[in-house]
Amino acid sequence: MGESKQTMKESHLRTILKTVSWRIIATTTTVTIAYFVFGDISNALKVGGIEFFAKMAIYYLHERAWQKLPVGTVRKLNPLKK
Repeated sequence: MGESKQTMKESHLRTILKTVSWRIIATTTTVTIAYFVFGDISNALKVGGIEFFAKMAIYYLHERAWQKLPVGTVRKLNPLKK
């Protein structure tokens, strides 16, 4: 019997929702740390605002790149064997 290989891939919407939820958590952490470093909420929010959008884009691209990789498989590099 042949095995059916079904690959589970996330939709773009799921990736976007994960991206936004993680950014909220991570940015809250960044703003809190920046507040303790600067002692000023204005500067902390500026750092958090820049970080929120920059890292959201980077995270989205990172997640989509991982979706292109074969999950759970081992590929052997042997040019003589097909």
